[in-house]
Amino acid sequence: MELSINTPALLFPAISLLMLAYTNRFLSLANLIRNLHDKYKKDPDQKHIVQQITNLRARTRLIRSMQAFGVLSFLLCVVCMFCIFRGWDQASYIIFALSLVAFIISLLLSLGEITLSMRALEVELHDMEELTRSSFFGQILGTKEDKKDH
Repeated sequence: MELSINTPALLFPAISLLMLAYTNRFLSLANLIRNLHDKYKKDPDQKHIVQQITNLRARTRLIRSMQAFGVLSFLLCVVCMFCIFRGWDQASYIIFALSLVAFIISLLLSLGEITLSMRALEVELHDMEELTRSSFFGQILGTKEDKKDH
């Protein structure tokens, strides 16, 4: 397989959009952390707020790692293009492979952050037991059994 200068350039829009999504997630988490911090200062005995803050701390660390691997992938794409330009074929293959690995790691970290995000929502919904008791398929299909519970 021949690696042309266009191959790593194809990742540029994908990485850029991914970084934008990561930044938006970070900004929304930052606002949520500030709001929860204010609530915690008013009433430090609320147990679910402490759980949420712990979850948010882990999520912000994941987002930081997601962004770092995204930037590394982007940087390696640029270095790969430089190697292709200079005619260093072997180096360009290795660097492009490393760029793809960094991109994959970033995506896997994103999947982990989404999982933590779902856990945070479950903590919030824990107070409303009737919502968590109904079956997943019943909620989607809107069966009578689930409708009478609500």
